[in-house]
Amino acid sequence: MASTATLKHDVSQMSDTEMRKLENQIARKYAGDVPWGVVVWAFANLVFWLSLWPLVLTDTIPLWLGFILSSLSLMTVYLPTHEAQHDIIGRPGTKLRWLNELLGHATSWMILLPFGTLRVTHLDHHRHTNDAELDSDITTQAETPWKALLESIRQRQPDAKRAQDYRASLERAGRADLIGLTALYKLAFFIFLFAMAWNGLALEAFLLWWLPYQIAMTYIIFFLSWAPHSPGLTTGRYRNTKSWKSKLGDPLSMWMGYHVVHHLHPYIPLLKTKDAYWEMRPILEKRGVKLGL
Repeated sequence: MASTATLKHDVSQMSDTEMRKLENQIARKYAGDVPWGVVVWAFANLVFWLSLWPLVLTDTIPLWLGFILSSLSLMTVYLPTHEAQHDIIGRPGTKLRWLNELLGHATSWMILLPFGTLRVTHLDHHRHTNDAELDSDITTQAETPWKALLESIRQRQPDAKRAQDYRASLERAGRADLIGLTALYKLAFFIFLFAMAWNGLALEAFLLWWLPYQIAMTYIIFFLSWAPHSPGLTTGRYRNTKSWKSKLGDPLSMWMGYHVVHHLHPYIPLLKTKDAYWEMRPILEKRGVKLGL
């Protein structure tokens, strides 16, 4: 593979077809391998989060520590299930398909959404990025980071447009069954909270799940949806997302600074998008992608 300097020189003289071919060659270089680190991460995190409950309820660790650890655990749930949504662990018909599906279902419930709902709505977002009518995540757009944080909270209310857009996405996909299942997940969550409160454990339920969930969703929506897609972006293959620099660093922003690579080639594991981005950057630059890195 050519060096970045040589590649930049070559790209300046390439036709559109030649650039597309080279871009695909680079993408394939980083795709295909099972991200085993993400698989371990997913199930280790699940066990870790579940273990916090007996540890707190038996006073082995204080509730304040359980709250912090639970918040961090839920903040890291989405990345593994996101890989499963894109079939990166096991595509249909492959021997690891069962693991792909197991990972998705085993982790998504922690953030109160069925795996099927996450997959349908997220793939809809990829198909219709920044489309005001069809993008299921369009409500995360806002002019500033602070407005984005406030909007993500407002859009989690029962009557918010985001819930309506998710419902519309499921209906377009012919998955009305997931609408009921999503409602059932929410109902089961509130029944659990009520049962905990009834038994004198309201504060534990609040600090081990309800509040960490709210913090985690605000974090996930901010870094996965708002930062890569707004403000000032439009529709189109090289216009609907961007790269951006995170002061928190790659791990804490879920490697979303290289989100443009993910939208162009969603079969690349997220942990490899950084390397793919830097090798692909001269092509992206010539394509007019908004580059913040």
